[in-house]
Amino acid sequence: MSDATHIDSLNEAQVRELAKRLVAEVQFKQATIEKLTHENAVLKRLKFAAQSERFDAEQRSLLEETLEADLQAVSEEIEALQPPKDSPQRQQPKRQALPASLPRREIRHEPESTTCACGCQMKRIGEDVAEKLDYVPGVFSVERHIRGKWACAKCERIVQAPVAPHIIDKGIPTAGLIAQVLVAKYADHLPLYRQEGIFGRAGLAIPRSTLAQWVGSAGVQLQPLVEAMRQELLTRSVLHADETPVQMLDPGAGKTHRAYLWSYCTSGYEPERLVVFDFAESRAGRHAAQFLQGAGGAWRGTLVCDDYSGYKALFAQGVTEGGCLAHARRKFHELWANHKSTLAQQALELFARLYEIEREVGELTADERLRIRQAKAKPVADALHAWLTAQRQKVPPGSATAKAIDYSLGRWPALVRYIGDGNLPADNNWVENQIRPIALGRNNWLFAGSLRAGKRAAAVMSLVHSARLNGHEPHAYLKDVMERLPTQPASRITELLPHRWRPATA
Repeated sequence: MSDATHIDSLNEAQVRELAKRLVAEVQFKQATIEKLTHENAVLKRLKFAAQSERFDAEQRSLLEETLEADLQAVSEEIEALQPPKDSPQRQQPKRQALPASLPRREIRHEPESTTCACGCQMKRIGEDVAEKLDYVPGVFSVERHIRGKWACAKCERIVQAPVAPHIIDKGIPTAGLIAQVLVAKYADHLPLYRQEGIFGRAGLAIPRSTLAQWVGSAGVQLQPLVEAMRQELLTRSVLHADETPVQMLDPGAGKTHRAYLWSYCTSGYEPERLVVFDFAESRAGRHAAQFLQGAGGAWRGTLVCDDYSGYKALFAQGVTEGGCLAHARRKFHELWANHKSTLAQQALELFARLYEIEREVGELTADERLRIRQAKAKPVADALHAWLTAQRQKVPPGSATAKAIDYSLGRWPALVRYIGDGNLPADNNWVENQIRPIALGRNNWLFAGSLRAGKRAAAVMSLVHSARLNGHEPHAYLKDVMERLPTQPASRITELLPHRWRPATA
């Protein structure tokens, strides 16, 4: 049914409602375009002003590559919001030919049938060749995509295989090369200026500005996959949360300020594992609330976390608090390590008994874990609580020992909640272990000049680290996903999530 026929079939009220919806949609798109256009102008100003800022050479290099990636990402988002144009597209600038010295691999694309509709056998009259730059560690090669042209002499019909879709439309890099750049930057902690040198030694020095544009484009294309992963995460009843500081460049002030990378992941007891990172400019609790607002409404499960006050608003709104036994234990370990406190040593012995039981139940089912915890851990926890209460009466207020005891007593219901639920872990170490590798490279990939750059890094790292958690090699995962993503129906995008992904050749 055509749009005109469809509209004719509507009554007056439905037409008004449709018009109202279309106007709202246009206004939303226009507002988004204006916002992105403003962001684009700001980025361009920062790009040309970066040389005058008070950064050292490494900081300036990281800032410049971030701005290039942001500019490319904003440009693609604006283009996606623009209505389709009837006029011919502006001709793409001619690229410099790839070096003839690089090895080439021909990939031929021919029509499924070369028999014309009239019954004649078509003749090959030529071909179109597109070259894509590929890379395996240390070696560049060129993929020559050859699309033969076939024509029917009788009815002058030409047939040719369609251009295969790519993650970066009309770009020269293969999905494998883009995956290499992303994994090197966000998993191996190699900023683009270092990758530029590595590629130069392999025979082709790709400018870091070009690498940054690839990163920006890939970030835009991968974002729907990361959002689908977040929605999948919010279907779980138990989540871990943690946050770690990162330095963010402030181009206007010529210095850095503290931002935060928040981490959310499934329980280590689940066979399918996901970790999603979220970059924010502060440690305010509203960032956690915004992340946990899913498509079906606010998430209402058990959140295992430390005692940071930013999570308190969530607990007031219906989220259940799962405490971290390791944080409570750590307070006493610091007393023992620094002062050889005999009281702290006694506390550590009780904590050790609780952890011995956790090692025993780690591989069991939730029901078996609950049964053993109730039989063995509950008596130990009760003894620990009684001991803490008694000792608190003997130590002076304000002392380090009093603070350690108060931490445990003040959070006691949350600390022992795991004993009554076989699906809950005893501590938050699982998410802390996921965020620990991030700390190794944060000066290289989050030493960034924009919120957009931080969120792009968080998105790519979510995919890379979730792939690793599910036993996949990150480069192989990203390469395959970016080859399939351009043709993957939106309704089936969850098939590409790390815990569900299967190689296309399988």
